Amino acid sequence: MKRCIDLNCDLGESYGPWRMGHDEEVMGLVTSANIACGFHAGDPSTMRRTVALAVRAGVAVGAHPGLPDRLGFGRRAMAVTAEDTYALVLYQVGALAAVARAGGTELSHVKPHGALYTMASSDDALAEAVAAATRDAGGGLVLVGQPFSASERAAARLGVPFAAEVFADRTYTADGTLTPRHRPDAFVRDPEAAAARLVEILETGRVLAVSGETVPLRADTVCLHGDNPEAVAFARAVRAALERAGIELRPLGR
Repeated sequence: MKRCIDLNCDLGESYGPWRMGHDEEVMGLVTSANIACGFHAGDPSTMRRTVALAVRAGVAVGAHPGLPDRLGFGRRAMAVTAEDTYALVLYQVGALAAVARAGGTELSHVKPHGALYTMASSDDALAEAVAAATRDAGGGLVLVGQPFSASERAAARLGVPFAAEVFADRTYTADGTLTPRHRPDAFVRDPEAAAARLVEILETGRVLAVSGETVPLRADTVCLHGDNPEAVAFARAVRAALERAGIELRPLGR
């Protein structure tokens, strides 16, 4: 059974006057923050504010680079080359690294967002581009991704530290990937049910897929979605369940 785990959340996804998520409330409940870097969401001032929130809360700061698609919130696949993927990830990580350093901290990890995460999980060339950008950004950053994926294999080839991620509020298919968002069974709606399922995953190393099979799943970090209207309730339920199970919460890279 897993005895320590990181609890991460995608944050800093507001843009200008438009507000997304519950950053202040969630920040006090997680151990790592994946901060948007301006391509799918976020802007320079939001990045600064979110870094400051993380520093005050003692939360590890990570970059959350996405595809250049604000209208689609970075959740639409795009035809991008490996070369372009490397550049856009390196650019975003570098921007947040500078903001973090100015705010008194250093980056600990990189977690691709949305479609970029999904594409890099199955495309070897894109996975290698993301892993290479993570490595070349410096600082020994941890790459967060789907377990048993192209992302994990690329990280291993390039010597990049890798953290396998599971999602507390999402369901899984029989091949161990996330159920597509357009399906009605893609989400776990009840915070207590999500928390109980997560503890079971950590205890057994397996998850019950939507089709009824149990499939292997490995976790170093658990994701909560900050744009979920119930993000605060989910974070509280998950944290409480982990603590009851005797599972220590520990930030990535610490």
